[in-house]
Amino acid sequence: MSGAGNLGAHDGPDGHGEHHRDDGRDEHESGGAPGADSGAGDRAGGAGDSGVPPGAGGPDPGRTPRIPLPRAPVEDSGQPLPDLADLGGLAPVPLDLPHDVLKSLLGAWALAACSAAEATAVEEHLGHCGSCADEALRLREAVGLLHQPESLDLDPTLRTRVLESCLSRRPPRIPVPEWAAPYDAETARLDALLQDFGDAEWHAPVRLRWFEADTATSRRTTVAGVIAHLLSVDGLVAVALGLEDPLAEIFERDERGETAERDVAGPAGRTEAFWRTSHFPPTRSVRGPWREQSHNLVRTASFTDSGAGELTVSYGDFALPLHDAMLDRAFECWVHAEDIAEAVDYPYDPPAPRHLNKMIDLAARMLPAALAERRRAGLSAPGKAPHLVPAGSPGRSLRLEIEGAAGGHWLIPLDSPGAVGSAEFEVAHVALDGVEFCKLAAGHVPPEEAAAGQVGDREAIRDVLFAAASLSRM
Repeated sequence: MSGAGNLGAHDGPDGHGEHHRDDGRDEHESGGAPGADSGAGDRAGGAGDSGVPPGAGGPDPGRTPRIPLPRAPVEDSGQPLPDLADLGGLAPVPLDLPHDVLKSLLGAWALAACSAAEATAVEEHLGHCGSCADEALRLREAVGLLHQPESLDLDPTLRTRVLESCLSRRPPRIPVPEWAAPYDAETARLDALLQDFGDAEWHAPVRLRWFEADTATSRRTTVAGVIAHLLSVDGLVAVALGLEDPLAEIFERDERGETAERDVAGPAGRTEAFWRTSHFPPTRSVRGPWREQSHNLVRTASFTDSGAGELTVSYGDFALPLHDAMLDRAFECWVHAEDIAEAVDYPYDPPAPRHLNKMIDLAARMLPAALAERRRAGLSAPGKAPHLVPAGSPGRSLRLEIEGAAGGHWLIPLDSPGAVGSAEFEVAHVALDGVEFCKLAAGHVPPEEAAAGQVGDREAIRDVLFAAASLSRM
């Protein structure tokens, strides 16, 4: 113990410290054996009534007590450590500091820069000095402002701000069109999430969720399987832009001249075909092809911006204009990136508000067709027949109010995809948060639990919420 020698020192008559040898240290230095100072004890005060030399037994009242070094480690002795209260005069003496000194220590105490003895003295003083207690409280609150907890993750808007700053100084010769910007941003964010994944993360289980026939459906895969899914479905856009289909080998004719896997034109079929014919389970190697394809899509979209409005992307049972298809792929990329982040227990923020607003607008524009499909499938709420109106005419409408920075108002025609939403014929009003609405459209939130506020025709509200969930797919 570093302080054992100091406990055996006291000031001599001349004011300088007079040191007594400590058992187990000074005897070794002088050549004596441990415990051989019993004669010194006799010279100092003699043996006690018990006949035990003072150096080997209790403290001698005529001199400063000494603490002999232990003969074995404490943990080997089987004896508990002594309580400080039982040490009597050997316990550390609290500091007795004047008020001015204690007040000057408040700043260091608030920063946890005091010694243990100083901190104890300050805290005892705060218990009976109101002015110092108030000052200590103010200092501690100020220290809290200096150490705000901050996430180590990069700001999700950092990439956008850096690009905007760079492009404002040197505009690109061929800029990324506005309709492709959400896909560019979401694929870049997902790629940044994946870059540090190890084998354990790539094989982490992920459950893809969507709604089918008003029923929650799911499919179990891995992180690598999700990227393979995105690669397969993004291939539909690649084909529309004239790029190579990542599933081209699967669709090649076999040696007998028969067509293989031609019934998998839709997103789900393409994904199942990719999973079935590739190395199972997919590994980190799928990231390279997906990353290269996403870059090629953005690059090609930038070159074909002027003629892109005439292109359509076929999803098998429906088709979307290229502008909407790129927005749809950005939405899918974000949704599945959240699935991946949840699987590896990592936080993931929603898209930028201006991109999220476009995704909400696409879902709102697809709702009239989804409502008509529900009627054809017999899934609409019974009781009221639709009020058919000519195409382009106003009809019964539901006001969809999306809250938040990406929000807005949309009038959804209820009875015909060709009708026009009209405030005059509004029969219901639904309010939801923007992210919650997107999760509803992705099949991640049950329709019964999605609406934050509902007013008006309950059957119309139910149909719209279930129609939004039916927009989801694998």
